[in-house]
Amino acid sequence: MADGCPSRPGLRSAMRKQPPILCAAAMSQVIAMAWEDRTPFEAIRVQFALDEAAVIALMRRQLKPSSYKLWRQRVQGRKTKHAALRALTPAERSTP
Repeated sequence: MADGCPSRPGLRSAMRKQPPILCAAAMSQVIAMAWEDRTPFEAIRVQFALDEAAVIALMRRQLKPSSYKLWRQRVQGRKTKHAALRALTPAERSTP
C-alpha cells in the first residue's frame, strides 16, 4: 500500500473481540490523532476501526507511564474528543 502498511489497518482478525492489527505507521498515526485535542475518538474509529477503549489500551501499551497519565488527564471529559459532546460549528450544522 502507499502508506507502507502490508495490510489495511481497519481489517479485523478472525476473532470478533480482537482489535485490528496495525502496522507501525498506522499505530503512529493513531497515537498522533489521539494526542490532538481536536480529533474526536469517532474519527479514529472511522479511519482505523478502533473504539475509544481500544485507543486507550493502545496508548497505555505504547506510551511511557508518565506520558499515558498526562494524556488521560487531558482527554478525560474533554468535549472536543467526543463528537456527541462538542458543539457543532456553523459549517458542520449546514451539512445534511
